[in-house]
Amino acid sequence: MRVVFMGSSELSCPSLKALISDDEIDVASVVTQPDRPRGRQLRASAGPVKHLTLKYGLQALTPERVNSSESLDAIQSCRPDFIAVVAYGQILSKSLLDIPKIGCVNVHTSLLPRYRGAAPIQWAIANGETKTGVTTMQMIETLDAGDILLQEVVSIGEEETAGTLHDPLGVIGAALLTRTLEGLVEGTIVPVPQESDLATYAPRLTKADGRIDWTLSAHEIYNRIRGLHPWPGCTVLMPGQSEPVKIHRAKVEKTSGKPGEVLAVSEGGILVASGDDGVRLVEVQPAGGRSMACAAYARGHHVAPGMMLQ
Repeated sequence: MRVVFMGSSELSCPSLKALISDDEIDVASVVTQPDRPRGRQLRASAGPVKHLTLKYGLQALTPERVNSSESLDAIQSCRPDFIAVVAYGQILSKSLLDIPKIGCVNVHTSLLPRYRGAAPIQWAIANGETKTGVTTMQMIETLDAGDILLQEVVSIGEEETAGTLHDPLGVIGAALLTRTLEGLVEGTIVPVPQESDLATYAPRLTKADGRIDWTLSAHEIYNRIRGLHPWPGCTVLMPGQSEPVKIHRAKVEKTSGKPGEVLAVSEGGILVASGDDGVRLVEVQPAGGRSMACAAYARGHHVAPGMMLQ
């Protein structure tokens, strides 16, 4: 079968590798984002999918607007049976969705219809979910609303972060994608319409989502720290500082106090009261600095009980 693959992020790479290694699949072309400014010097460079594409000697299409007539013509010329989409980053028009002979298949890292949108891994953890998964679906014009093809459930550990869950879901998604394409060709998969009434959303993250609200419960804060790690990261403004500190690790402890109040400082870190119980900050990263034990940060910045964090 001929497949045009569309993807841009690290999450896309396992799926592209799986398609390339499958003897039954011919990757006719890869569509990915144009070179973007990256790194500290913001030099224009290729993303991970383009690097992988060039490594395997495949054709790389990098349209600024994937729904432009030029882009549609280029994809149409590949005569694909399928378009497979994994974390591409642009919305596909009906004209594009209509190109493949069999259909467009998307790999989404949640158990649809829950967590439709751009950041399903992060929001599932931030909201305290104990399970998530990967869904393959038929693509339609409405975002993440197409019929479900296959799903695989994955447990979320108590200390799991978006960073630690990312790669395993990418690998699971890759295997699920190849199974889905093969099943559609063989006629063994029956598409299941999503229950739209059960849909929830996972909007794109911003740095503002990482500001800690100390009136929330300790578990809500802890889950958000895990869900937003490593990016954008949860942050807190320490007393006397103008730049927020990023929180890398924390844990919940039974205690009480005024939300945001520093209750104790020890070798275990800084214990802060929340709306319910407390959060011990264990590892932090000052703006422009390296990650460090919170106890060392507290000593260097004279953080003491009674101070208020924002």
